[in-house]
Amino acid sequence: MATQRRADLHLSRLITRGLILLVLAPLAGAAMAAQVALYLPAGEESLRKPLRAISLSIETAARDQATVQDILAAAQADYARLAGALYARGRYAPEISVRIDGREAAEIAPLRAPATIANVVIRVQPGPLFTFSRATIAPLAPGTRLPPDYRAGKPAFSGLIEEAGKAGIDGWRAQGHAKARLAAQRIIADHRTARLESRLMLAPGPRLRFGTLRLKSKSRVRPERVRAIAGLPDGVFSPHELERAANRLRRSGAFRSVALKEARAIAPGNRLDIDASLIDAKPHRFGFGAELSSLEGLKLSGFWLHRNLLGGAERLRIEGEISGIGGDSGGVDATFATRFERPATLTPDTALFLEGRAKALDDPDYQQDSLRLGGGLTHEFSDVLRAEAGLAYQFSDITDDLGRRRLKHLLMPLSATRDSRDNPLDATRGTYFAFDATPFAEIDSATAGARLFLDARSYLAIGAGDRLIFATRAQLGTIAGAGADEVPSDMLFFSGGAGTVRGQPYKSLGVPLGAGLEVGGRSLAAVSVELRARVSEKWSVVGFADGGLVGADSWWKDEGRNHYGAGLGLRYATGLGPIRVDLATPLGSDAGKRVELYIGIGQAF
Repeated sequence: MATQRRADLHLSRLITRGLILLVLAPLAGAAMAAQVALYLPAGEESLRKPLRAISLSIETAARDQATVQDILAAAQADYARLAGALYARGRYAPEISVRIDGREAAEIAPLRAPATIANVVIRVQPGPLFTFSRATIAPLAPGTRLPPDYRAGKPAFSGLIEEAGKAGIDGWRAQGHAKARLAAQRIIADHRTARLESRLMLAPGPRLRFGTLRLKSKSRVRPERVRAIAGLPDGVFSPHELERAANRLRRSGAFRSVALKEARAIAPGNRLDIDASLIDAKPHRFGFGAELSSLEGLKLSGFWLHRNLLGGAERLRIEGEISGIGGDSGGVDATFATRFERPATLTPDTALFLEGRAKALDDPDYQQDSLRLGGGLTHEFSDVLRAEAGLAYQFSDITDDLGRRRLKHLLMPLSATRDSRDNPLDATRGTYFAFDATPFAEIDSATAGARLFLDARSYLAIGAGDRLIFATRAQLGTIAGAGADEVPSDMLFFSGGAGTVRGQPYKSLGVPLGAGLEVGGRSLAAVSVELRARVSEKWSVVGFADGGLVGADSWWKDEGRNHYGAGLGLRYATGLGPIRVDLATPLGSDAGKRVELYIGIGQAF
């Protein structure tokens, strides 16, 4: 009998649900165009924008296909949504009315919804601003930084209570108490005095050490290599170290998704295992680029990448570039390069690399064929700072205005890069510093020296919404300890073109030798400034000015020769970066007589 009654009850519920769907179906299919109005007392206009933003009624009524049931559900949900928004602003005694065609939305049963809805009227009496009568949290870990406004006498915004609780938990987690939690809370609002008492009690839990990194998903990367790349330390638990381990796995490029989660249970010895859920990236990737200049011609580039060559997240990248196609700045230049990288070599933040590069350069002032082989180590000091050190051999066959020569160099390239830009292709704030130092020795002549180069960039957002960006760039380079005939021509410095001074011909400024002969200089100084103004969501206009100086001696000992250029540009934002179109002209006696066109992807710098 009991079984029969349960079956009858189940059947009755199914029939009731079916009838409700039949009744509501015609209404759900009818689109409405209701008007929504929000009324606030005088002096409370500052609440209008946040309340309109949180109101589901306003959002739903704006949709073309909103039905009666959509608007009714939105109106009934608005009581809690609006109250939550007011709590966040310290208003704990609000009066909220949401009326649909004169009827309170909360009193309308779903089965008795109106056939149509003409208007929704929201009236809000925010009530007084509450202040903290007491704001405490305990116990706190040493060094915990609470929100400064979480204290007696300050406005009692609900968000401050949440921030204080999170700060207290984070403080304990930073000390190794991974299971710290909010044990209890006492929040009392006194409506007579508009005062709020907040008391938070924390439970730190035991101090834990890192346990085992457990792989919860299959990967083509070997487990021991996953653990080596993550570099999870054998020490006290630290959220910072956990995030660093996740970032190392992401940085390897072998994974499309990386999630490291703390195990629920504490392992013996107060150890906390970490569960890794990894999704492999596609093993192969390729890409290409193009840039066009009216003088330099067309430049095409492409690459092919293998992300997990030997099963240990090793990367093999093969790339090539052809430039000067159809240009008037010499012949066609070609570069072919390959680079192998193995992450987590020596330390989790250190990668081994081996590389080879072949160049065939036909520039206005020289021709050079070269082959370079080398290797070294790259170390990631932080998310923004990395350094690289290597050893390489380079053979160069050069023909320029100094004659023909063959050079064999041992190189020790050293570099450091600090990049805090928010977007490398379209930066609006941050800085970029790249310093390269390449000591070298010519094998046959035993000549030794060094090439130094600095590239510094900064970005400043002006005004609201990042609509105006002031960008600057400075480049400094010098060659010490060797003459111009003792180094490869591509190590010398020229100015002119897209990379230095726009509007001036490509590599048009060097060091004159007389009788129309010219070579690259041993020192360079170049400066660029841009003012980028966004005029719509997709379009921006840019004004820029560039200047460059090339000197015959190192360390800028001579005055050198200089030239300048300026111009205007357009940018169109895409998912890959802005499409760049620049028109530039030389400054000085040639101003306006010659115009250079540059087209590419990404900002000029």
